[in-house]
Amino acid sequence: MIYRHVAVIDGEMVHFEILDTAGQEEDSLQIEEKIKWGDGFAVVYSVTDRCSFDEVMRLCFLINHLHTSPKRSGAAEQPPVVIVGNKKDLQFDRMVSTEDGENLSKALKIPFYEISTRDSYEEPVAVFSSLYQELLRQGHFSPGSFKRRTVSKLMEKIPKMQASSTLNSTGRSLSFNSFRDYIPE
Repeated sequence: MIYRHVAVIDGEMVHFEILDTAGQEEDSLQIEEKIKWGDGFAVVYSVTDRCSFDEVMRLCFLINHLHTSPKRSGAAEQPPVVIVGNKKDLQFDRMVSTEDGENLSKALKIPFYEISTRDSYEEPVAVFSSLYQELLRQGHFSPGSFKRRTVSKLMEKIPKMQASSTLNSTGRSLSFNSFRDYIPE
């Protein structure tokens, strides 16, 4: 599912397109197509599911490999990626410690967040704000620019959910992937 959301960050209207794979088991070509589509990545695992945590390193490697390959023009830097441990509110069901997430984050040199989407909307907002700020830092676009994406045939088949706010062509459009609970339980 692709969710569309408009947010104001640092006084600028930003259009987000968020691809949520919702733990779907997919073949490698579908995963690669979705990774190529995104500008930034939130690799999300559940703190209650060790298997989803174990997939984080593989997905981060794929993202880095596909976005920094010589075939991509101007791909000198890894795209913005953050590791997100979700469901921190489920302490009694926890299978992955905060320390495990922090250690993986340090090893991969990728920012780490542990959040509860159920308890707080501010925490997910902070994740997407950090991805946006990293895109700005890397110079993927200048303030006030509007980015239009080309969409592959595969991505056109994914259902879209529009936020209630209206789109404005003076804003910025970004696409983020969220790989959540990748392995079925």
